[in-house]
Formats: sequence, structure tokens, C-alpha cells
Amino acid sequence: MKILALGDITGTVTIRHLRENLWRHRRALGVDFVVANGENASEIHGITAGDAQALLDCGVDLITTGNHVFRKRDIGELLDISCSIIRPANYPAACPGTGSVIRQVGGWRLLCMNVMGVVYLEPLACPFETVEKILERERGNYDISLLDIHAEATSEKLALARYFDGRINIIFGTHTHVQTADEQILPGGTGYITDLGMSGPVGGILGTATEPVVARFTTKMPQRFSVAGGNIEIRGALFELDPDTGRVISVSRVWF
Repeated sequence: MKILALGDITGTVTIRHLRENLWRHRRALGVDFVVANGENASEIHGITAGDAQALLDCGVDLITTGNHVFRKRDIGELLDISCSIIRPANYPAACPGTGSVIRQVGGWRLLCMNVMGVVYLEPLACPFETVEKILERERGNYDISLLDIHAEATSEKLALARYFDGRINIIFGTHTHVQTADEQILPGGTGYITDLGMSGPVGGILGTATEPVVARFTTKMPQRFSVAGGNIEIRGALFELDPDTGRVISVSRVWF
């Protein structure tokens, strides 16, 4: 069984690119399930309900999110009713949506979780405690599991991965838009990569047009950001699991 995790989808131009190309790559790689972080899909900040549905129609099976998840007003209802989009579980319970969902994949019950780091980001609930509670609550209800850690600090991502090594099958990081070269299987058997990278236009700065970003750094004045131009590149990681045991047997970076 193969699970493809795609890094932060940036801009509707990337959704259009995926509409034309994702299924071809799914078939070529033999992918059974696609999870993608979509919190930047609607022109950098946030994701609308319409863009979320468009992303699902492209061949993405589950959308995870992060600190921009609530930027678009109409996403709340979809978060409440859909099992195909989740938000970081350590937001307050009063927020729309949920931070975990169980999906069926090739006869396996797949527990999908999303959590946000707290280093250099919002002071949400402890991500360690949050994930621990989900695993306890869902004990016996799932066969394999994955976790998207949407976080700034690489140390926090790796600390979470080490802490849950052997208890979560797949752990990957998102948010920085820079793909890391540390894909690996941890000692306890967890497949891991610190950051999947960005899926979007590479002609700017992390998917954003260059000029306003440079102006923000050099003048310290507010700027209106827009999606960059240039070629669209899709980055992520492919996790292969043993179909009999559910254990991860390989992790490889993907770039197309």
C-alpha cells in the first residue's frame, strides 16, 4: 500500500495543475491514498470551501491544514460536515471541524491526524498531549495512522516524531514550504520527513511573488502579497507500507 503526502498547496494555479496531472502520477506511482496540506490553496492565505472541493476533485483524498485554516469565512461549514478536510486538533474544541478522522484505505482503517506546533506560532494546546488524547480516544478503532505536524521549528517536529515513534505509522511536517532531505524510517518503525515542501509556483519566494516580500523585508512596511509566477512543482513524500503488517517499508521524496 502506498500513501502520497503532498506539501503545502499554494494558489489556485496549483489546483488547476493538479487537476491536469495528479491522477496520472497516482497511477504511475501506484498510490492508494493522497493527503495534501491545503491551507494556502486560496491565493496563499486560507482555503475556501470551493477550492477545497476542487482539490478533492483533483484526486486528493484528504486535506490537512494549519495556522491559516480559518482565514476564509466559508470553510467553517465544510470543516464541520466533511470527513475529507481536517484542521489542527489543538485548536479549541469550539472551533469548526475536527483534528482527526478515520478513513478506509485498501481494507485498512487509517487514522489521520493534524496538529500544529507552538514554537514561533500560536500558543495552542500542547501538541504532544493533543495527539496522545486522540490515540487514546481512538484505541481499537484504527489499524494504521498518520500525522501532519504543521510547525515552524524543525526540532519540534522531530521531537514529536521521536516521541510517537512506533505508535504512529507515518509522520510528516508541513508549513515551511522547504522540502527537507531527512526522509527515514525511525528506530520504532515510523516513516518520517521533517517537511514535505511546497506544491506551487517556484518563480518567487515560497510561492509568493518576489517584489512584495523583498519590500516587506527592506522597508518593514505592510505589503499586499500575491501568488508567484513560474513553473508549478509538486513536492511531497511517498510512504510504502507492508500490505500484511501495515509497517512502513520505505519513504522517498517526491518531486514532479
